[in-house]
Amino acid sequence: MLGSAATAVLIAFAGPLPEASAKEKTVMVGGAAMYPSKTIVANAVNSKDHTTLVAAVKAAGLVDTLSGPGPFTVFAPTNAAFRKLPKGTVETLVRPENKATLTRILTYHVVPGKLNADQLMDGQTLITVEGEPLRVRKTGGKVMIVDAKGGAATVTIPDVNQSNGVIHVVNSVLMPAS
Repeated sequence: MLGSAATAVLIAFAGPLPEASAKEKTVMVGGAAMYPSKTIVANAVNSKDHTTLVAAVKAAGLVDTLSGPGPFTVFAPTNAAFRKLPKGTVETLVRPENKATLTRILTYHVVPGKLNADQLMDGQTLITVEGEPLRVRKTGGKVMIVDAKGGAATVTIPDVNQSNGVIHVVNSVLMPAS
């Protein structure tokens, strides 16, 4: 039998025990339950709809940041959102020589603090970790996030709570002006 220190290390590494997690209010994203007790990265790696985003986060070296205490609000593009980009864009961005550009694009999807959907107001400006603004647009009961180039992403799954913030799944990749 493991000692209490070894058990604590295993729990810290593997996350909460299944019976503890089963009591949490989860949201299904990409065929996987998203647990509020886990970090943004720990949940995102389980979503089949976010494999491109996870690969990009790894290539940009942002895993530790998005696993940190936050809190963060992340507008998380799906694989389908990345497929809307011109052919070859993702493959080009994940190359080591394009890490700075990839990092700018990814951090443009992150806002400091935890903002649930009911806190996002029509016309509100959000300053991203990248430094440029996003604008909130609410119409017909939908929340849209408008980027610096005028492109809009619709929040398709709001309020996916995490231990270090919240994810709002979006259907387009947001692009900074620069």
